[in-house]
Amino acid sequence: MTMSAHEIQAYVLAYLEALDCQIMERSPAHVTVKLSPEADKALTNRPYYWGFVERVGVEPETMSFTFVFDSEAYQQMIEAAEAQAKAVQPSSLSPDTNSEAPKDTILGRYFGITPSMPQLGPGRILREDVVYGSRRLQQIFEAAREGGAFVNLFEQAAKRQIRSTTPAVYEPWLGVCFKVEFACDLKREELHFLGISLRSGEIIEKFGSKLNRRDLSPRLAENMHAQAPKISLADAGAALESYLTNHLSKLNYEWAEKAKERLQLELDVVDAYYEAVLREDVPEVTEAETDRAKPSANLPPARTSGAAQAIPSSPALPVHNRVRGALEPVTADVELAAEPVVDETQEAADSEQEKAKQAVMDREAMKLQYETRRTEMIWQYAPKVKVTAISSGMFHLR
Repeated sequence: MTMSAHEIQAYVLAYLEALDCQIMERSPAHVTVKLSPEADKALTNRPYYWGFVERVGVEPETMSFTFVFDSEAYQQMIEAAEAQAKAVQPSSLSPDTNSEAPKDTILGRYFGITPSMPQLGPGRILREDVVYGSRRLQQIFEAAREGGAFVNLFEQAAKRQIRSTTPAVYEPWLGVCFKVEFACDLKREELHFLGISLRSGEIIEKFGSKLNRRDLSPRLAENMHAQAPKISLADAGAALESYLTNHLSKLNYEWAEKAKERLQLELDVVDAYYEAVLREDVPEVTEAETDRAKPSANLPPARTSGAAQAIPSSPALPVHNRVRGALEPVTADVELAAEPVVDETQEAADSEQEKAKQAVMDREAMKLQYETRRTEMIWQYAPKVKVTAISSGMFHLR
């Protein structure tokens, strides 16, 4: 789904006019607008400024924007206006250096020198390109969705009814627009606008066509009387949901069966791949290798003990001889005996243990990846029906 530049412009202008924004300049490629306080709060993200304005009670200064819907056409329009302005400007008149230069505006480019407009917004007019998928257009969509999620409208009476001596009676209706999504690896959406009378409980499909033929306003018209509802909003909403559920149960769900078949094919491919990977043998360290890794008890103490143990202390020697012998420098043979011996068997065992641990970790990671892949396939291909209420409102009709 996409929108053309003309459709985007029509939607944005409808939103701006609904919020009473001041349109300053307008062309097929752009619109320059001074936002209303409500639109400024919704689009400019200035909560601290509006908090200050509401606390102090001063007159708010809203921002101004130039929304460009076709950047190429807008740039060509600016260049053409500049060329036209240069062509019509008298070459003999030199500009007065002491006088203030007039502000460059699009109206001035088209119609010559015009009185300068007052400063609008907080000091400048910001330019933004509003195209399908842009951040600003998405923000306008969300603001319109939030602001129009629920409405309360009254049908306007004819002039003869206003002059009548007997007041007309309004019948309250609850209208809800449901969006139904039929989703698998493909997707289809439907809109169902249902209305229910809060007096009689009558349910009407395509309630929007009933509203299009009527003049609606948020203001209660003169000489009109609104009836009190007999059905609560909760019961009316439950009745609409039950009606829509019954309607959906009668549809053809052959697409869901085909989606399940495609899902099973994808799961078979995933299962075949990961089962083959997980069947690979994981190296393990046996008890024999662990025993070989232990130091042998038959090794001489001189090869496993420190340098001090290499000098035996004989009790038969006198005390001074033993002390003298302990203080004598260690010979080269004793130093060689005191050096630690590299056990190749121990290193091999440690290496095998590290490989086994790494293999176990890789196997667990592969299992997690397998489960994640299956979950993704089910989420993508499993058929599902999702119903969402995107807008609703109270409509008082004659």
